[in-house]
Parts: sequence; C-alpha cells; structure tokens
Amino acid sequence: MYLYLIQHGEAKSESEDPNRSLTERGRTETLRVANKARKLGVNPYKILHSEKLRARQTAEIMAEIMESGQTQAAPGLAPNDDVYPWAGHISKENQDIMIVGHLPFMDRLVSLLVCGNENAGVILFRYSAIICLEQKQGSKWSIRWILTPEMCE
Repeated sequence: MYLYLIQHGEAKSESEDPNRSLTERGRTETLRVANKARKLGVNPYKILHSEKLRARQTAEIMAEIMESGQTQAAPGLAPNDDVYPWAGHISKENQDIMIVGHLPFMDRLVSLLVCGNENAGVILFRYSAIICLEQKQGSKWSIRWILTPEMCE
C-alpha cells in the first residue's frame, strides 16, 4: 500500500483572504505536481483533506487531474491535531490513499510512521509536494519517493 502525503498548496495570507484560499502560484504548482503524479501512475482510491479551504482546493485539483476517487474532508487533520489516531487508521487501510494537510501535522505523521517518533523531523515538506510512503509490515513504513513542483517543470 502507498500513502501519499501533501502539504496544501501555497495560500493567501489571512489579511488578504480570511479563508486562506490558494494563491495562483499554489494552484499552478499543484496542477504541475498532479499532472506529473498522474503520469507516474499515482491513483489513490480516496483523497482525504483537512476542513480548511486551502487543503480542500489542493485535494480537488489532485482528484480532478488524476481522475481519482472521491475527496473527503476528515476531522483530525488540522495543523496541531494528534497524529497517533491517524497512524493507527492509516495502517489498517489496504488501498492507496492520499492525505492533504498542514504543518506541523504532516511532518509529525511522517516521522511517527517512519521512525516511531513524531518529533524526528525526517522530511522537509514543501507546498504542493507529494511524499510517497510505502507500507512494509503492519505499521512499518518507508519513504518511497518525493515529488516537488521544481521536479515537474
């Protein structure tokens, strides 16, 4: 099973847009990454995202380009939410899923899945980039690859 983790695309500042929608750059970079991911065969059966607008917009772009399964808002994916419930939930999945969220949540989730320590800081996230993890045995995960917008130009 593969788990695709994405930090939402670049968003407007709160003073510019209180809902923090994606900037034009955020949309462009997300489109570029989604197109490359589709060519690489990325096809999650569902895309989960936080309830924040910027994460939903990023997930919708991914789903549209990849012609993937449904997008769905999921509780517990806010920036400072606890990662332990998600680690347990993810390890029980048997199909590829994508999660679009925020820092520091995403960083802590990867660190917990890969190292068993949510504070290990094993990856540097970047807006719109995809981190692909592969499940090995039970709850053991490895970083398979990373795709950043710069790699898709």
